[in-house]
Amino acid sequence: MNAVTMRKVELVDADMRVDRWFKRHYPDLGHGRLEKLLRTGQVRVNGGRVKASDRLLVGDEIRVPPLGEAPTPTPTVSAAPRAISARALEIGETLKKAILHRDADVIVLNKPPGLAVQGGSGLDDAHLDAALDSLTFEAEERPRLVHRLDKDTSGVLVLARNRQAATALTKAFRARDAAKTYWALVVGMPKPMRGRIDLALAKEGPAGHEKMRTVQRDDEDEDSKRAVTFYTVVEQAAGKVSWLAMRPLTGRTHQLRAHAAFLGTPIVGDGKYGGAEAFLTGGISRKLHLHARGIDIAHPAGGRLKIEAPLPAHMAESFKLLGFEASRGRDVFADLDE
Repeated sequence: MNAVTMRKVELVDADMRVDRWFKRHYPDLGHGRLEKLLRTGQVRVNGGRVKASDRLLVGDEIRVPPLGEAPTPTPTVSAAPRAISARALEIGETLKKAILHRDADVIVLNKPPGLAVQGGSGLDDAHLDAALDSLTFEAEERPRLVHRLDKDTSGVLVLARNRQAATALTKAFRARDAAKTYWALVVGMPKPMRGRIDLALAKEGPAGHEKMRTVQRDDEDEDSKRAVTFYTVVEQAAGKVSWLAMRPLTGRTHQLRAHAAFLGTPIVGDGKYGGAEAFLTGGISRKLHLHARGIDIAHPAGGRLKIEAPLPAHMAESFKLLGFEASRGRDVFADLDE
């Protein structure tokens, strides 16, 4: 292959890391050489520089430079049906009980905390993506992931039930036509009690142990990505613990966790960004207290899909202990939607 090639990301490769995309389509291209091509800007996505760990969206255009004697790229094809492991079947049964909404185009789940959305080192089939065959129901197609949640974050997760729905939902997320509301318990009380965080994030640390660091505007570079979050305190307990509603306008890795820590109020249970300070006594669980409460997104068939997810057990218990009433968290961002 001795000429530059432009390739578009297909649905089957949606949300795939750049390095994994190259491994699938150019298996003879070594990781070291790919890293050099990325570092020197010879591989680009939509005209911009990217890193091996960046995620791809449907329709992204990848610049593939001359690769010498590399073989013809493998065609994009859907994965062949495979046997479902016992662990994946078990997760599938859990997911069936977590369905909040289902129609011909969309399934919405209340993802349990502690369940990874996609595979990684040491996970085998212990992740949601491996169990999606269990959610085909009467449809012939396997549901498709169109966005993600962190492993320890619970709440609303939208799946597309067919190719057309996946295209429409991906377009909605890309155009930011998806208002997502998260609830979090944080240590302390942020000042001001309502605000907008516009603070870029950059990834640091080895693969599998990455952590996001906040980047001030004057220090932004090509390795950082802009991240914007609205937040408001719904309730607080003696200034020691606050219930935040958070509305991310961007979808960066660990965005809400990093932004909450920047405010000086790390999310309860988030030792990665808050250290020992993130863990409270008095019966409050040590699990992460971050929940994707609701989403308002354009439905593939027209109109809007508005769904809310009940709190997971550990957060519901913490709310009870603190005297917080879930009903008080409604419409806190109504002014942003006007």
